Amino acid sequence: MTSAAPGGVSPRTLLVRGMLAGLLAGVAAFLVAYLLGESKVDAAIAIEEAAAAGHDHGEDAPVSRALQATAGLGTGVLLYAVALGGIAALVYCFALGRIGRFGPRATAALVTGALYVTVTLVPFFKYPANPPAVGDPGTAARRTALYLLMIALSVLLAAGALILGRRLAPRLGNGNASIVAGAAFVVAVGLAYALLPGVNEVPADFPAALIWEFRLASLAIQTALWTTFGLAFGFLAERALVPAPAPKEAVQPTD
Repeated sequence: MTSAAPGGVSPRTLLVRGMLAGLLAGVAAFLVAYLLGESKVDAAIAIEEAAAAGHDHGEDAPVSRALQATAGLGTGVLLYAVALGGIAALVYCFALGRIGRFGPRATAALVTGALYVTVTLVPFFKYPANPPAVGDPGTAARRTALYLLMIALSVLLAAGALILGRRLAPRLGNGNASIVAGAAFVVAVGLAYALLPGVNEVPADFPAALIWEFRLASLAIQTALWTTFGLAFGFLAERALVPAPAPKEAVQPTD
């Protein structure tokens, strides 16, 4: 990465700051996951163990549940958040100065919001997260592939909507072009929802309340991650791109 971003800052600088913001976002996401999500996981595991108690004696897990819920969860969330922060920073480098006359913080907010919608919300409403004991282990690869496909389609459709909006702007104006592009994105996502196969492997006797509590906790984790990243990265990017004001020279007293 040798070309400079607007403001004379190298993409490498923004990449590092994006990864740092991702680290901070990972800490926030871990706290939310531990406080809101782990109790739901424990409840689901208890249901799974109770259902399996009459069939076999089972084996002790190689990693204790306490370690999974602390060090294991924290490591996974932090690595995921740092990688996501780096990717978001690269998207930011491309978007800066190309999506309108927005400052560094406003651009960071727009990029973060767009990534939150395309990477989190759109896939979530088609293939929501499920707790342990829900889903056939034999279909895990298929379910993962469908989820990743939904993310890829969401990102591509959002890019297409952005291109459409920019091409319509000279004729319709920025406001009307944005509305048309947004409507086109929603329609395209709806078609993708209809065409992609659904996944419904929730056991009939599994508590519906636990399913929704787990899914809401999963969404809260992602919301905390993206919100923290947007705020932190906007601050760090502005510090890099906007030069600090020159100090005022002291006025010398005259005799």
